[in-house]
Amino acid sequence: MTDYRIETDSMGELKVPQDALYGAQTQRAINNFPISGLPLPAAFIRSLALIKQAAAETNAALELLDQERATAISEVAAAIATGQHHDHFPVDVFQTGSGTSSNMNANEVIATLASQRSGLDVNPNDHVNMGQSSNDVIPTAIHLSAALVLHEQLLPSLSHLQHTISEKSEALTGLIKTGRTHLMDAMPVSLSQELSGWKQQIHQAEQRLRATQPRLHQLAQGGTAVGTGINAHHEFSTRFADRLSQLTGLKLTSAENPFSALASQDTAVELSGQLKSLATAMMKIANDLRWMNSGPLAGLGEIELQALQPGSSIMPGKVNPVIPEAVMMVAAQVTGNDTAITIGGQHGNFELNVMLPMIAYNLIQSEQLLANAAVQLADKAIATFKVNEAQLQSALDRNPILVTALNPIIGYLKAAEIAKRAYKEGRPIIDVAEEDTDLSRAELERLLQPAQLTKGGIQS
Repeated sequence: MTDYRIETDSMGELKVPQDALYGAQTQRAINNFPISGLPLPAAFIRSLALIKQAAAETNAALELLDQERATAISEVAAAIATGQHHDHFPVDVFQTGSGTSSNMNANEVIATLASQRSGLDVNPNDHVNMGQSSNDVIPTAIHLSAALVLHEQLLPSLSHLQHTISEKSEALTGLIKTGRTHLMDAMPVSLSQELSGWKQQIHQAEQRLRATQPRLHQLAQGGTAVGTGINAHHEFSTRFADRLSQLTGLKLTSAENPFSALASQDTAVELSGQLKSLATAMMKIANDLRWMNSGPLAGLGEIELQALQPGSSIMPGKVNPVIPEAVMMVAAQVTGNDTAITIGGQHGNFELNVMLPMIAYNLIQSEQLLANAAVQLADKAIATFKVNEAQLQSALDRNPILVTALNPIIGYLKAAEIAKRAYKEGRPIIDVAEEDTDLSRAELERLLQPAQLTKGGIQS
């Protein structure tokens, strides 16, 4: 049986597990919100700890908090930021919309540890939460955690994915395939051209994410309860942002308007939209890989993805495109998260948004899912697939759409007749064109050369 101790808050006494570092307010949240079993992510807890560290050091510099308590709070918060004690942050994502429960969870854990470390009475509200409110701490933590995950995980992953696509594209130089529009045969493209489209999608997604960073790096801290900055020193917000910048290596600033920073989550919605755009790009790339890999006998069979695991519990020898499928599911999840974040962003009622914990959870999850999926897509799908050159050439030889190159010479209607006959008879387009036009075989070979057709322009 669990041993308990009695803790007290403004609402009275409450039983708390004996070994818990948190206090009564955290326990009330545990009792009130047994909803999902999902705690807020480690990245968010890290950001809460960094906020408490920077706040304590700022308040000490402003001579509002004594140095001994400030040092104890700072050291404990720094330890939590490295991943220590995270098992003492159990509050469910689906809690009070301001995230007050999570803020007090951090305040209580830090106060307990700081009291033990210093031998002083460190109060969660009066000392750890000095000059702060849940209403500015949680919006700040949303921006900070999203900014850190973006900087440390997602952007490096996208850089790796782009580099991998570039290397693969160079390795495939000279390989020509049948292009497809509407999933139907179209004019030829090179594999390098096709992959260049993938790279550009990821590059543009990265640019969109970077464009969001200036707003993401603006912090609500200092607005306190409703944006007026009540109970915070008038220099607190600026000094706090400077100190947090030093702790994280990010260029952070106080929000241009604290009322907007507390009441809205427009930047989170913006970032989520950019994440959805990235998810859409990765869904396209994953689907292209699946189709190109389809078969191996009854599908397109243009490439062979790396075999990673058995594909069936009943069909021996079957291998499935598991990485593209995982990436597609990530894209679907991120798209759903974006809907939730958008709805959450719409609930900035008067001076405070009241869906903050859910926004935080989904935003961080989307970033981390995309970061991890991008690396797997790069390393276990794009870098390692093999090309079936014989299948590419066979499809090109039979592709009646090559006749498009003859349009300027023989006209669209005549070209259409030749294409239909070639398709009906299952013959190469060059053979039918030689029979139905006055063009010589040598001239047709020149005009219908697939590699030349990938260079665009008018054939003559």
